[in-house]
Amino acid sequence: MKLRIVLEPSPEGGYTVYVPSLPGCISEGDSLEEALENIREAIDLYLEPVEDDFVIDQKGIIQEIEV
Repeated sequence: MKLRIVLEPSPEGGYTVYVPSLPGCISEGDSLEEALENIREAIDLYLEPVEDDFVIDQKGIIQEIEV
């Protein structure tokens, strides 16, 4: 999967980085490399399913729903 990210230099140093297509997926780092590593981790966590994403129907089948 390829996602576009935006890197912005922070006034106090380092970088703020976010993913426009994933609202709220934002991170930062003291260096460019650290910022990129941190946003990769943030993306992984953002896209990781959680138990609340699944609903068990009357037949006991797990279904994924989007709200």
